[in-house]
Amino acid sequence: MPDWVQKGYSEYGKRLPKELSPTLIELNPGHRAKNASIQAAIASEGQAILQAIPATDWVVALDVQGKPWSTEALAGHLENWRMDGRNISFVIGGPDGLADDILERANAKWSLSNLTLPHPLVRVVFIEQLYRAWTVLNGHPYHK
Repeated sequence: MPDWVQKGYSEYGKRLPKELSPTLIELNPGHRAKNASIQAAIASEGQAILQAIPATDWVVALDVQGKPWSTEALAGHLENWRMDGRNISFVIGGPDGLADDILERANAKWSLSNLTLPHPLVRVVFIEQLYRAWTVLNGHPYHK
């Protein structure tokens, strides 16, 4: 990822409290070339993602077909997940979306926006919204 993505993600990630500190796992994208099958690349990415998700995790797939959540709704989900006590795996797919296997594994599907966002920007928007949801739960003035 470009430096600005790493800096943005790091900035919001370090603002989160220790009990919500994210662990970023980056996987290599599936092979894409002029004559390569996009579906094969998506399937390859899907297998790698499934292997990286612990069996007991609650999985949230970021997907264009997912439900749009307001920041307040995300905060409500975050509170429920914290009370559940399981780890959460948020899955951001490759530039062509997520494999069907991942969408089937997901406990929830979240659409960040109806807009088409550049793939690197999704990571920054996601972590900022996670931080913002935490500020809502804690009455922090950042959300105002």
